Amino acid sequence: MKLKMVIVALMALGLIIAPAHAKKGKNKSLPPGLQKKVERGKSLPPGWQKKLSKGQVVDREVYAGGKVIVPLDPLGIVTIKIDDKILRVMEKSRRIVDILHE
Repeated sequence: MKLKMVIVALMALGLIIAPAHAKKGKNKSLPPGLQKKVERGKSLPPGWQKKLSKGQVVDREVYAGGKVIVPLDPLGIVTIKIDDKILRVMEKSRRIVDILHE
């Protein structure tokens, strides 16, 4: 009887822990098909466009596909246009400082 309770408790614990491990890989790079699309200068699908937010690090592929609007300033920030968004991004880390237009 105690063995069954221990097994049930371990299974319940596994169900609680499993989703937490699945969410760790959230900041993935672009899938190969989308990466090729960005390299060709085309826009990202709406679902991927919405993923850009303040404080986030922009993928290298997306950053490389962006158009520079305002060159590097003394603080190391560059303003780029990615699809229909205008972003202020730290050049070296690619971290989004501000979203000017969505």
